[in-house]
Amino acid sequence: MQPLFSPPLHRQRHQFVIDFVKRNKPKKVVDLGCSECALLKNLKFCRDIELLVGVDVDGSKIKKRMHDLAPISTDYLQPGYDQLCIELYQGSITQKDTRLRGFDLVSSIELIEHLHLADVKLFSGVVFGYMTPAAVIISTPNSEFNPLLPRLAGFRHSDHKFEWTRAEFQTWALKVCLKYGYEVEFTGVGKAPSGQQERVGFCSQIGVFHRLGGGAHCNRFFGDDAEDVLSYTLLYSIKYPSLQDNNILRRVLVSEVVYWAEKLKREWMEERTGEMDGAFTLSHTEEGERSVCEGRMDMEEKQTGLSEAGGGVLTKGQEQQESCTSPRYVSVPLAVLWACCPKVSVLGGSLSNLRHLLMDDPAVKLSQDGSAVLVYNQEQDQEEEEAQDHCDLEDSGYAGANQCSHSAVEEEDWEAV
Repeated sequence: MQPLFSPPLHRQRHQFVIDFVKRNKPKKVVDLGCSECALLKNLKFCRDIELLVGVDVDGSKIKKRMHDLAPISTDYLQPGYDQLCIELYQGSITQKDTRLRGFDLVSSIELIEHLHLADVKLFSGVVFGYMTPAAVIISTPNSEFNPLLPRLAGFRHSDHKFEWTRAEFQTWALKVCLKYGYEVEFTGVGKAPSGQQERVGFCSQIGVFHRLGGGAHCNRFFGDDAEDVLSYTLLYSIKYPSLQDNNILRRVLVSEVVYWAEKLKREWMEERTGEMDGAFTLSHTEEGERSVCEGRMDMEEKQTGLSEAGGGVLTKGQEQQESCTSPRYVSVPLAVLWACCPKVSVLGGSLSNLRHLLMDDPAVKLSQDGSAVLVYNQEQDQEEEEAQDHCDLEDSGYAGANQCSHSAVEEEDWEAV
């Protein structure tokens, strides 16, 4: 048997809420009647949301799937810039709870029809009069559509206390708006067959409520000075890793710095070994490194400067003999990392803050003045083993050619070559 709706009706209802969230970017969202948290599992990917809450009177349904909302490994490896906290409560939506006041969006999907009419009045007061969200999305079955549903006798679910026609739903919604200071738009999901849409409407009718006056009607029925009321039981709470957490920010930043520093060192060493075109000038530093102030390595069209351990001043012509004194560290200036890696600059905020965040971290070795990252040269041992053979075999033509010394080296005229 072919499904009546494609996608299934429950997915269309959830997608309606998701699309609303993507357009309006609310930061605090609560789903009333969240059941097994199916909608919440989709909303957690809308990273503009900072607080995502689910409430259901049946705690066993929440507990059944609540751990599906936990962060996965990639959330820790690549934390977002925005924080996300998820909370799940057991409680009745006919009762007030201070923790649910002032949300940007309340969704109530196929819930209201499970209430007795007396409780619907309490529901209206709690949601619109006490919680006073900026927006509310309420969906409920449209009884006018029921004759089109095969083999349906009576209500769509055995727990339904009523099912409204479009006129009944609109009458209730307009009364709520008048009493609590909202306006409403009517729509729905689950279209009728061709030619019958106007006659029967949507299978699930939806009211989208927006609060008027920027909160002028907020809490006028319960009072802003009312005591805190904690009627719900917290069943689950989790905070997703976020770059707003300074410890997480430092961990991600250090990882990026280590990766890029090693990458820049490796590319410079490859250029140096391959005798690429360009000039490398090494200058003595306080720690005894030889700083490469200019190099051919072009990262995002910016000249970069690197350093290596050792001493003395060499030009490119003399660099061919540099293997005789193998570098222990390559120094990558923070300014180079800042220019080459946009993520480092974004995470660091400023060069001074970048330096501050890297200080005292065991995974990073900074130069004495804190201006550069020192990357250990892992090729040192191999170079030192080959250094003597290289010096013995090289026919340089200079005085003292059979010694590993640069004290009498003359600068080669590269322009004449």
